[in-house]
Amino acid sequence: MNRTLILFGTVFIVAGALWPLLRRLPFFHLPGDIVIDRPSFKVFIPLTTMLLISLVISIVTWLSRR
Repeated sequence: MNRTLILFGTVFIVAGALWPLLRRLPFFHLPGDIVIDRPSFKVFIPLTTMLLISLVISIVTWLSRR
């Protein structure tokens, strides 16, 4: 558990340091992400992005267990 927490902390620190570069990636603008933009409110549902992130995390955890 300690290694996992250290790994997640390191990933968050690196992602925070690289945020200006990561912001330019086309995530959260993929086909399948739902955006409802009305004058009184805006709803954003990133279905495709979350499926892609879930797939990457599943593959990484599967590889780390081998």
